Amino acid sequence: MIEAAEVAERALVAAGQGEVVVTVTQERSLTMRFARSSPTQSTSVDDVTVEVAALRDGHVGRSTTNGTEPEALERCARAAVLSAEVAASQAGAGDFPGFAPPAPVRQHDGHDPETAALDPGLGGQAMGEAFAVAGETRTEASGMWTAAEMRIAIASSTGMLLTDAVTDAFVKVVAFEPGGRSGYGAQSAVSAHSLDTGQVARRAARKAVTGEVGSLPSGEYPVVMEPPAVHELLGVLAWTAFNGLAHAEDRGALAGKLGTRVVSPAVNISDSPRYASTLPRAFDAEGVPKTPLPLIQDGVAHRVVHDIRSAAMARGASTGHALAAGGAPDGPLPTNLVMIGGGAEDEEELCAPIERGIYVTRLWYTNVVRPRESLFTAVTRDGTFLIEDGVVTRPLADMRATDSALGILGRLEALGARSVLVSDGELYGRRFATGSVCPPVRVGGVRFTGSAAHP
Repeated sequence: MIEAAEVAERALVAAGQGEVVVTVTQERSLTMRFARSSPTQSTSVDDVTVEVAALRDGHVGRSTTNGTEPEALERCARAAVLSAEVAASQAGAGDFPGFAPPAPVRQHDGHDPETAALDPGLGGQAMGEAFAVAGETRTEASGMWTAAEMRIAIASSTGMLLTDAVTDAFVKVVAFEPGGRSGYGAQSAVSAHSLDTGQVARRAARKAVTGEVGSLPSGEYPVVMEPPAVHELLGVLAWTAFNGLAHAEDRGALAGKLGTRVVSPAVNISDSPRYASTLPRAFDAEGVPKTPLPLIQDGVAHRVVHDIRSAAMARGASTGHALAAGGAPDGPLPTNLVMIGGGAEDEEELCAPIERGIYVTRLWYTNVVRPRESLFTAVTRDGTFLIEDGVVTRPLADMRATDSALGILGRLEALGARSVLVSDGELYGRRFATGSVCPPVRVGGVRFTGSAAHP
């Protein structure tokens, strides 16, 4: 195993004079996929990425390599410097103010040594538990199990030398009933040993129910959303409302609204990297320490998140949310969103006041339509049901929701008491595991613009 900090320092030396940030990311991961209650694919990754970001006259140039030998680091560093120099010569002075100075970083509990061992037996055991539940419930189980250790080092010409190590694990089960209905269950954690695949599979199987599939016309309906659906709403807000670049450019959903009530007073959302059950990190991609940041309190919009570039545009300071040294093209994002729960015991209690409504397990194919309004469209999936007289009664054909994320949270009526970590888990490219901690909720009305018969 390489020493990420040593590689980062060597690349920094290779870059020579001027402002430079070097990030070394080492990924070790294992993924096992299954379908129709049979293993289908296993993959392992053991790889290193070195990224050099060089600053010249307000412009940042970047280059990346997977090599750690001196020649590869020198080529990578030269390419980054040349990119910045060409941008400066062609476009004149840029607006990037400079990389961050060293700052104290607080450690976290986001690394589990047993998970870092990447024991394939845990993945095999998880699949066995999913297949056993499928046999008991006469369903078929598809999904995945994955675990990883990530080691990150950042060295900069400003004197920064930081290291971090994190682990993450995820299991997903989609249970299929022979007639075609499907149900979903998933769990994320820092520790692979804390995943309960049997429980996840049973939750999925309970939703893969038989019976006639109903449909509803377009309209606005009361809705109960499980945490995976709430997580999708928070993802929309991350891009449209909390993104400091969009806010600074006056195209964000909270532009001109900070200090005002934007959602229900019951809503409290923060970015909390050390909150229990989240997937923490010690610093962002620019080496700025991660600290808790209140975003919405009692329904009032308080803050947005910034990297160095967006903070300079807003005449403020970075909040530690950079996704790339020098700023990602789409801006900074919160990666540890936490939505505080309420007083309802569970989803059954949330359903109780609804005479006729929709129960939503999760959303997919989510696309933002008008960012300034946080307007999005998405389709329900893997567990959409009709609520009648306070009880979930029968399956519904999946529905397309077209509504504002802020508007939905503005019509929020109640929250479940238990918030859980939700992560997408489908990690492609260089692994960067994130998730939100959120409860189930009841919303007075969500606009649906269509219903499709289930295949």
